[in-house]
Amino acid sequence: MDRVISAQWRMLSQPAAIKPPPQGLDRWWLQFKGLVQQTSRGTGHYLQQAEQIIAKELGDQHLSDSALGERIETLRLRFLLGRTRAGDRNRAYAVLRQVARRTLGLSPYREQVAGALALDDGCVTEMATGEGKTLMATLPAVLAGWRGRGCHIITANDYLAERDAEAMGPIYRFCGLTVGCITPGMVPHERKAAYDADITYGTHKEVAADFLRDRLTTAGIRGLPGFLLSKMADGREDRIGGLVQRGLEYAIVDEADSVFIDEASTPLLISGEGPNQEQIEAYEQAAALAAELDPTSDYCVYRDHPSIQLTTEGRQRLGELTQQMGGVWTGGRRREELVLQALVASLFYIRDKHYVVDDGKVVIVDTFTGRLMPDRNWRNGLHQAVEAKEGLQVNLPKETFARISFQRFFRLYRKLSGMSGTVAEARRELWGTYQLPVIAIPTHHPCLRKMIPDRIFTTTAAKSQAVVDEICHVHRTGRPILVGTGSIHESEQLSERLTAGGLEHRLLNAVQHAAEAQIIADAGQMGRITVSTNMAGRGTDIKLGPGVAEIGGLHVIATERFSARRIDRQLAGRCARQGDPGSNQVFVSLTDELIEKDTQIISTILRRWFGNRERELHSGFWRRMFGAAQKRAERLSYRLRRDVLTADNWLDQHMGFTANE
Repeated sequence: MDRVISAQWRMLSQPAAIKPPPQGLDRWWLQFKGLVQQTSRGTGHYLQQAEQIIAKELGDQHLSDSALGERIETLRLRFLLGRTRAGDRNRAYAVLRQVARRTLGLSPYREQVAGALALDDGCVTEMATGEGKTLMATLPAVLAGWRGRGCHIITANDYLAERDAEAMGPIYRFCGLTVGCITPGMVPHERKAAYDADITYGTHKEVAADFLRDRLTTAGIRGLPGFLLSKMADGREDRIGGLVQRGLEYAIVDEADSVFIDEASTPLLISGEGPNQEQIEAYEQAAALAAELDPTSDYCVYRDHPSIQLTTEGRQRLGELTQQMGGVWTGGRRREELVLQALVASLFYIRDKHYVVDDGKVVIVDTFTGRLMPDRNWRNGLHQAVEAKEGLQVNLPKETFARISFQRFFRLYRKLSGMSGTVAEARRELWGTYQLPVIAIPTHHPCLRKMIPDRIFTTTAAKSQAVVDEICHVHRTGRPILVGTGSIHESEQLSERLTAGGLEHRLLNAVQHAAEAQIIADAGQMGRITVSTNMAGRGTDIKLGPGVAEIGGLHVIATERFSARRIDRQLAGRCARQGDPGSNQVFVSLTDELIEKDTQIISTILRRWFGNRERELHSGFWRRMFGAAQKRAERLSYRLRRDVLTADNWLDQHMGFTANE
């Protein structure tokens, strides 16, 4: 069987049905197994093995390039034929340290080698920001490439995919491997060539979308006989030749917490234009009707869920408003759904936070990274409701052709691992959902980050003024400052305050996403002030400029506590990388979204207690209150992700091409 047929067959033979997560006693048993798994092979085990590899490398230092190439070829054939012997992995890693030194001038140190070993064992490696995860991932990727079934390295965005593929390419080529990169706008034959490479870089959205498109192409083809017959009969050879992926063998996921956790509650959809043109007018009418309802008597808003419910008076009022309207408005349930959707769009989806309007179109903002997602639409009519709310042209709703959650997609890989600077808080969920143990790797140099206690204020205005004052105070020392905000609107407001105060700065939010990497890379220069949404250039190192370390390093300011402690740590991790000094401080107020949304009753009491008085609060009670609110938000997010996974498992068993084969 030639390489093309065998590769396509591997794609078709991927397990479409996945065993749903266990419940009850089985769930507790799984958690116990996870605890045993993570303690049996802990950090010390991998660090000790890394030291043995570094000692073994001493014998390779004096080899010529040709002699080193011969040793690589011997190892490659062993991995390709599946005839590896005890110690071959350690020998390979020792050789790869030499390859990295000769091609890039970099030599993976002990902690990087330990993290690479954990990745190769199917773990999620927690390694602090700036510790060299990009180089670390090349070690297990080379071994996967030698095995001949391909390896996908999943990055946070398209820029990083291209950057890492180019930067790490010399290592792969020295080892006799090819490297490809998946980017938006590539035509099918370009994508196929990239997936046929031994190592393929791309984002989770691009790779998952290609998987769905391939599954749509192969719908109805079952088993190897059906695959081979389709090559010879019914004119379907072109259809099979249109496949781009060659299977889901092994994935190394960068920023694993963002992909496995934050993105897990949003399923990926392949959709096309729906047939119902009358719906467009209905969304516009729903927006107008929602504005006619009285928020005090016609509906109740539950911000902790979040959801909206019509009262009895509201239903009667809506019936009166639509009495003379025909079509969909004659049905009580349908008109309530449309108006509730319009209310949700109006009250819960905020411009310049959840979306921006670009060239007359609603473009979604990823609330976890702050990046624009121009190719994504909210489903179930929500996108159209937001368009109607903004008075824009309402586009035809999409009809879903295929759907998959990222939780289910990544569980399709035969082997899976990940890396991030912030996964410890998600340890139990990563094991429960993906059976991935978490291994924490220490920093190469001691961490010198200074964590300054939070400052808490009664009002947003008091907090904002305190942030500006702190920026002015630190700026006078010459230290660079990175400010992380919770929304585009907040970042622009702070930018206006700094401009009014005569402070030169750079603004980074979803509107300036194209310049993200360069803005973040320069944020460590002397006297530099950078205002950013919470994406803060994940994957891009902030290197300190000359003389900055001597005066204290980068100072990071967060203008709120986010809905997950991991996100707070991501922002704090921008400073004090690789033994550099740095500091972090958070400014919060009792009117922040975290308190308003997750402790609605408490926030109401606090407003009555303090009113509009602007003051700073110093009691530790308030800090504990924010911590409790974060834990409640994390539990709610976890339940949402479990609901998506449950729905995906149901579709897996009952619907379309995702049924058992």
